Amino acid sequence: MASRCTVKPMRTARAVPAVAAQQRRVRAKAAQEVTGMVFQPFSEVQSELSTVNDAPVTQSYARVDYHPSCEAAMNEQINIEYTISYVYHALHSYFARDNVGLPGFAKFFSEASEEERGHAQLLMDYQVKRGGRVELKPLSAPEMEFANDDKGEALYAMELALSLEKLNFQKLQALHAIADENQDPALCDFIEGELLQEQVDSVKQHAEYVSQLRRVGKGVGVYIFDRELDEGEGQGA
Repeated sequence: MASRCTVKPMRTARAVPAVAAQQRRVRAKAAQEVTGMVFQPFSEVQSELSTVNDAPVTQSYARVDYHPSCEAAMNEQINIEYTISYVYHALHSYFARDNVGLPGFAKFFSEASEEERGHAQLLMDYQVKRGGRVELKPLSAPEMEFANDDKGEALYAMELALSLEKLNFQKLQALHAIADENQDPALCDFIEGELLQEQVDSVKQHAEYVSQLRRVGKGVGVYIFDRELDEGEGQGA
């Protein structure tokens, strides 16, 4: 008895791409059911493409989701960092005088001034990276005399520095709040990662120095404290 053999029809070359396309459509539909979205770059990018095409040469091409309020707040913070640096530079100049003779304090405030200028540069670089424009503003002239008969110039200067560090921390928090209000997680991350934690450490350091200077008084203890700063045990912030 002859056996019966069922021969399956072979898929033609045209059928293979059709099957593959059908499989892709099924997978895309399944993904849409799970996520609720399908990324269609060529249609979604049109609005951004028109923005780039229409942007004049005087505007940044890199700017995206950078609110003018954030841009203005960044420029304010740049001015704050430069102003604090200016005050620290004045303190350096005062303690470097031969009739004051506290080179450790002069070194400490010189390093602090440089660090604040570094913060300003950091903010400026980020401003440019996001497509904003840096606007430098006038700086108020700082005081140049820091003698204090009651506390002594060392304690008075360190208390002033602590107050500036705490004020700067509050200003950074305000900048962070503006970034959060305008839904800018990138700017929030930059402030948290590059500035806020370092500012917390700086406030703690200055607070400890104030406590130590209050203990040593205005006499030989200030001389010893100055020597320790000059030998590098204290670092500007």
